[in-house]
Amino acid sequence: MYPDSIKNLVESFKYLPGIGEKTAERLAFSILELEDEQIEMFSDSLKEVKKKIHKCRKCNTLTDQDLCFVCSDPTREGKTICVVEDTKSVFLFEKLGMFHGKYHVLDGLISPLDGINPEDIGLNKLLDRINEEKFEEIIFAFKPSIEGETTSLYIKKILEDLNIKITRLASGVPIGADMEYVDSLTLERALNDRKVIE
Repeated sequence: MYPDSIKNLVESFKYLPGIGEKTAERLAFSILELEDEQIEMFSDSLKEVKKKIHKCRKCNTLTDQDLCFVCSDPTREGKTICVVEDTKSVFLFEKLGMFHGKYHVLDGLISPLDGINPEDIGLNKLLDRINEEKFEEIIFAFKPSIEGETTSLYIKKILEDLNIKITRLASGVPIGADMEYVDSLTLERALNDRKVIE
């Protein structure tokens, strides 16, 4: 029922995660209301991000330079590395402004059920970097899930002969959560990671 150009735009929006038919239609009609300059900027931005963005050769974070903004910053603390599953996590930590070490982005998490094995997540690059840069602490900042736990334990096993402190983000029951709705994995983690009240 739509003209082909609108139909194609709707289908294009559906490539994005979480966008169904109705949202795609709404976005397509919103595009029609934009000024020509806004459409031009939108179109150019899509092409530019696809053309210029790539992985940092050192840490795997997405960047438009050879080295990302963290790896090229000489003021970063070089003894600690935070290992994350995706670039979004790096930007999240940077917005907080509390971590001043380095990062390494894996190509996902180990998930045998999904056919993602240790050799699929770029561990060799991480291990080479750990050997070269002589970090004193490695922080695992993965989501609290079976995949995150599996990946943490696997890397920890590989590194057990090295004299490196290995930590992970604290996790447990979030503030304001109703205990009735907290899943069993989170409760177990919270119980195991309990702290002394001071």
